[in-house]
Amino acid sequence: MSAIAACVCLTAAPCRADLLADIKARGTIRISIDPAAPPYSIVDETGQYAGSEVDIAKKLAKDWAVQVELVPTTAANRIPYLISGRSDIVISTLSITDERKKVIDFSRPYSAIQVVVGAPKADNVSKLEDLVGKRIAVTRGTTNDAEITNAALPGTDIVRFEDDATSITALLSGQANCYATAPALLTIVNMKNPGLALVPKIVLKTNVTGIGFKKGEAALEAKLNEWIEASLRDGSLNSTFKSYFSIDLPPEVTNAK
Repeated sequence: MSAIAACVCLTAAPCRADLLADIKARGTIRISIDPAAPPYSIVDETGQYAGSEVDIAKKLAKDWAVQVELVPTTAANRIPYLISGRSDIVISTLSITDERKKVIDFSRPYSAIQVVVGAPKADNVSKLEDLVGKRIAVTRGTTNDAEITNAALPGTDIVRFEDDATSITALLSGQANCYATAPALLTIVNMKNPGLALVPKIVLKTNVTGIGFKKGEAALEAKLNEWIEASLRDGSLNSTFKSYFSIDLPPEVTNAK
């Protein structure tokens, strides 16, 4: 029986490649990052990719003794890139959600991100009612977008942008009053314009993040989880997180199974 016939035979097991075996065979792992999401992933002044997620991607490749090919994506196309085979895995602040689990699989958590609404320190904002009448910048297709959309009261003006860099520009140019995002990105805004003095005003959710990959890759999933567990035990993931965010990984990550 031909290989094609075997694949369509109703009594035969599905024919498909083992992605982990493919990665080992080619000696390269293709990892999606979002270079418009500082300090997780950026293009630095030398034109190289840098950031906490880039450090993690490079460490994984080194530990697996393969080369890393960083595949730039946006928040909206991280999952489509996986499904279409343009990348092998995603390490790009990808929060583990039930909705995403319908289309891709995740490793165990390796990091975490809070979803907050940031506003100038002087602004009287402490609850969702205070956002009514304000323009809230958010990056389209992110969990930040989903959380503020679900939580916002009528009269809140949510303004969506294609990536974090554009959202930050909107804050700096006065196109928005507040920012639904991770706390680390508020720091980026303040570095660019200290006068804004954005601080977290409302915590919408704490999300754990996982490494995303195409469904049905059991060997890859086991390998990723083994690597994350080892990297948590030796402290390297916590060290990377702390070097960028000045706090330790939360128990939602370190105690996860």
